[in-house]
Amino acid sequence: MQTRQLKQEAIALHRKGKMELKSTVPLTTEYDMSLAYTPGVAEPCKLIAEDKSAVYDQTIKGNLVAIVL
Repeated sequence: MQTRQLKQEAIALHRKGKMELKSTVPLTTEYDMSLAYTPGVAEPCKLIAEDKSAVYDQTIKGNLVAIVL
């Protein structure tokens, strides 16, 4: 593949982003929302406060990559 074509395709691919944010669990009822957000979110927060390594099990932190410019 030519460099110019690669550049153009890379720019087009990244134009609107490559990621999508969506729930990995069903959030269809008020109870589901209570578990995922307030007050339910407090329990994983407490667990992480007790054991910092729990952040990788309780959040998406282990699946993220940061690009800093």
